[in-house]
Formats: sequence, structure tokens, C-alpha cells
Amino acid sequence: MSDAIKHECGIAMIRLRKSPQYYIDKYGTASFAANRLYVLMQKQLNRGQDGAGVANIKINTEPGTRYISRYRSIEPSAVNDIFDKITKKYKKAKKLGGHDALTDGDWLKKNIAFTGEVWLGHLRYGTHGENSIETCHPFLKQNNWRSRNLVMAGNFNMTNNEELFSKLVQLGQHPKEKTDTVTVMEKIGHFLDEENQRIFDKYKHQFSNEQITHVIENELDVTRILRRSCRDFDGGYAMAGMIGNGSSFVVRDPSGIRPAYYYADDEVVVVASEKPAIKSAFNIDFNSIKEIKPGHALVVNKDGSYEESEILSARQKKSCSFERIYFSRGTDPAIYQERKNLGKALIPQILKAIDFDLKNTVFSYIPNTAETAFLGMIEGLEDYLVAKRKEIFLDGKPHMGDLEDLLSFRPRVEKLVSKDVKLRTFITSDGERDSMVANVYDTTYEVIKPGVDTLVVIDDSIVRGTTLEKSILTTLDRLNPKKIVIVSSAPQIRFPDCYGIDMSRVKEFIAFRAAIALLQERKMENVLDKIYDQCVAHPYDFENFVKGVYGSFTDDEISAKVAEIVTSPEIRAEVQVIFQTVDNLHKCIPNHSGDWYFTGNYPTSGGTRVVNKAFVNYIEGKTVRAY
Repeated sequence: MSDAIKHECGIAMIRLRKSPQYYIDKYGTASFAANRLYVLMQKQLNRGQDGAGVANIKINTEPGTRYISRYRSIEPSAVNDIFDKITKKYKKAKKLGGHDALTDGDWLKKNIAFTGEVWLGHLRYGTHGENSIETCHPFLKQNNWRSRNLVMAGNFNMTNNEELFSKLVQLGQHPKEKTDTVTVMEKIGHFLDEENQRIFDKYKHQFSNEQITHVIENELDVTRILRRSCRDFDGGYAMAGMIGNGSSFVVRDPSGIRPAYYYADDEVVVVASEKPAIKSAFNIDFNSIKEIKPGHALVVNKDGSYEESEILSARQKKSCSFERIYFSRGTDPAIYQERKNLGKALIPQILKAIDFDLKNTVFSYIPNTAETAFLGMIEGLEDYLVAKRKEIFLDGKPHMGDLEDLLSFRPRVEKLVSKDVKLRTFITSDGERDSMVANVYDTTYEVIKPGVDTLVVIDDSIVRGTTLEKSILTTLDRLNPKKIVIVSSAPQIRFPDCYGIDMSRVKEFIAFRAAIALLQERKMENVLDKIYDQCVAHPYDFENFVKGVYGSFTDDEISAKVAEIVTSPEIRAEVQVIFQTVDNLHKCIPNHSGDWYFTGNYPTSGGTRVVNKAFVNYIEGKTVRAY
């Protein structure tokens, strides 16, 4: 994605189902869980590079013993920074306990941090707000009662955070912040406290307080806690938590917007945001990895037993399609094929754009995430050529010279665009800065026939169009092509996201800017006034009034205006921009139909409220996010 956007965070959880000594004896190391959590997190670095955190809980420790450990970091290599510190804890064991300390599971658990059975890791992409240690997950809610401690991390945004905050105040709480991370943790923490109290009241006449503590830890109903906590949530979420008694959970939103997968055997229960991370860390078959169902929670009890239970009634599944287009690692075999299919699906539009002149067309991609779609595009071209050869052989008798050309012809493929360096662009004037930005990308010279060849360059998506306008087109135009065709494997991004991606302001979308320009050109500004009035008059309606911005134009008209906007006067070549169709998106990615970025069809009522408010903010000149 040439216009990089920040997006969904990553979670990783490991629950050891046997004693620490078991893993030392079988795998020959005291850091079995730490090593695998490290791999889980490294394989999901694509999901968050603003910070990271790891927490660990020991089960059944004696009073007076520290049983919750946590490290967080915002260093450039945050995951390595954290695990370097954890490694030092293990090295310390040898000094404290002697030569055999690292082979004694019981001693390690009593004396060394990060040797417990329950592990939670998080990778942070901050969509809004500051980037500090305090904003890094996991968050910790502490209490002297072990079963009232709560550690949480997640991949989520709530659209109704103000409402959730108000409910906490109504409960008598005094939350220290209004962030959705805090409100969600306090909400779950409230019902965790109530569950503790319920069990305490049940047994207070039968056991001493000390005895009841153990009864509570064993009878804690995590599923019940989550059902009571999550019923007011509106957003996309995959939330992971650990309770001080050793129970743990991962709960997923009812529309399945945010991803969560798990694997379980007699040794471990593992959860991650992406399947390839689990595959790499535990060297298991992809088919052994399951998806947590929408509206369900995977709960691992204190005794290591686990179950997947319904927390909220599942809605129509609307898993994020951007996960498949761009965010998730392409090493997942299903995602890899879907991205190739997206490239193939664009062939009819591409052939029309180049007037079927393959001999004078060069195909390339904007690195690196579009490479798989590019491979699919080339496969699609090969399929087209096979079909044309069959047609010629069946309908005519080509001459020998023509036959040789026909059989040997291949699409012309070149690596045209490469990201050269990270240039510092803070110096001097805006014009000088734009000149510097234009050199962020470099190109391969002397492979294009000047004034003759058309360049077709595929990207996985076009969000703001800024890099395209300021850098990529300028770079490609230096080759002096006849025409440049920029191809997006995703449809036009028209609407903001409110479920975890940094796309919250409508004015930043190149497709929105194109539609506004068309309305202004055709003297249709009254459409904007009407939409604004609707949004203001009906702020809680479930109708997306902002769709009206695009209602008067075809997709092709908006694409043409996008091309016009990103083409500066200095560009000599003709420029055309092609976007994937929504219909093809659904055909290529049939099981992840969350397409609100492209269609405005939000899976929750909160999403619809957010888009209407975002439009009001745009008209009123406000730059704040709409949720």
C-alpha cells in the first residue's frame, strides 16, 4: 500500500496445560512458552510497530509471592526489547539457584518472573492519540484478591465509547480516562468483581474467608462475566484477558469484524490474530487451527479445560476484507490465493485500458504488498493469451512467422518501482518538500520504449492518493511512457472505518475528494447541504446519508476524476486509474464480506452513526475523529 495506514493490532496468547516441569523435561528448556510467544509476536509485527507488551500469570502461588509480571516497550524493536529483558530473568536464575536452577520448574516458578502458565502478548498500532508506555497493552487492573485481578489486551475500537463511559459513571465508578481500552477493561472488571461477590455470598456461611478465596477461583464463571460485560459493546473487537486465578479468555465481536484464531492440544491452548503465526510457532497443520466464531469467547479455565461459548448472538458475518487485501500476512494459503484472484479479476478492465496492445505494455507493481496481486494479474494475462491462441488456431491458419510470434509471446514484466530511501522532508518550503517526496521512490531506466509503451502498475489499494500524486507518477513519468495505468486491487475507499483502522476522516479519501469535485463542477453543491441537514437532524438513524455524495456518479466517473486529481501539470503521460469492483471483491474473498470502506454498509449501528458524524465534521471543518 503506497499510502500506508495504521491498522489493527495483534494479540497472542499461550496457556500451558501442564506443569512447567513437563516442558523442561520434554523440550529441554525452561523458556518453552516464552520462545513460542516470541515467534507468535514476531510473525505478527505487520500488525503493530508502535509498541508491544507481554504479561504472564503464575497459577496457585503462595501468598506473598509475585504472580503477575508485565513488560511493555515503545522502543523501535519493542518485541526484541521485551524478550531481551525476559531472557535476563532466566539468566538471573542460574546465579540465584545454581547450576540446576533452569531445570527445576517448581523453583523457577517460585523465584523467577515470567515462568507462569498463562502468557499474553500484544502488538500496538496506535490509530489515535499519543504513543507512550501508558498506551501500550496489556493493561492491568489490580486487587489484593487474586481472582479480581484482570490483565487485558485487544484489537478493537468501540464506536459507543461515550455511552460505555457514562454507564461506568452510573455504576458509581470514576474512570481515570475516556479511552475505549480503559472503559472496556473497567466494564469487564466491574462484572468480574460482581462474580466474585456472588460466589462469596453463596458460601460465606459455609467456609472461612481464606477457604472461600479458593472456592471462588475454582468456580469463577468467565462466560457469565463476558455475557454481562459485552452486551452494550458496539464495535469491532478481539479482546484477550487473563484473570489472576489463571483463567483466560478471548472474545470476538458478533459480526466477526476483527480476526482471532486458536489451536489446542493436550499441552497448550494458543490464540493469535493470524493463522500463519500459530503455524510457525508450533509447526502444526493449517487445518488444525480454528477460527473463534463471531459473538463467541474461547475461555480457558483455571484447571486448563477450555470451551468456546456464545457470548452474544452472532450477526451476519462481516469479517474485515482489508485483512485479506492487505493487513494480514500473505503466507496464509487462503489469503495468498485470494490476493492472486484479485489481480486476475482486473484483467478485463486492464485490457480495455491498454486497448488490448500487449506488445507495447509493461506490467509492474508498487512494492511490496501488491506483489501477490501482481502475480495473479500476470496469471490472468497468461490465461487470456492461451484463450486467444486457441481462438486463432480454431478460426484460422496462421503463417509460420506469425505462429512463432504467437507461441513465444509473453507479457512484458519489469520491476519498475522501488522504495529507495527514507528521506527527511521537514526542510525548507512546501515546494522543496514535495520535490524531496518525489524522490522517495526510484525506477528502473532504459526498459521502456519512450512515447510508445504503456505502463500498468498495480497497488493493493489507493487510500489518500498522496504518494501517487507526489511521488509515484512523477517517478514513472521520467521513463517517458505514452500512458500510465494505475490499478488498485481494492475498490474505491469511500467511507471511514471505526473498528480499528486509521481511516476516520472522509476528506482524506481520494475517492471522496473526487466525488466532491464532481459535485462542484456540475453545480450540485445542494446535495452536500441536503446530506448535512439529514445527518444533523437524524444523528441516531441507522441510515448512511453519506452514500448520497456518490449517488449521482458512476464508478468510472469517479475513477476518472481521481486520475485527474493525482496527475500534476508536470506529468506528460496520459494517466488512468482503475479500481477493483465490489462484485469482484466479493467473488475473490467470499468469506470476508466486511466491505463498509467501499460500500458504506456498516455491520453495526454505531458505524452508521460514525460515518454521518464524520461528514458533519467535514462540513464544519472539524478535524477530530467521529467516535
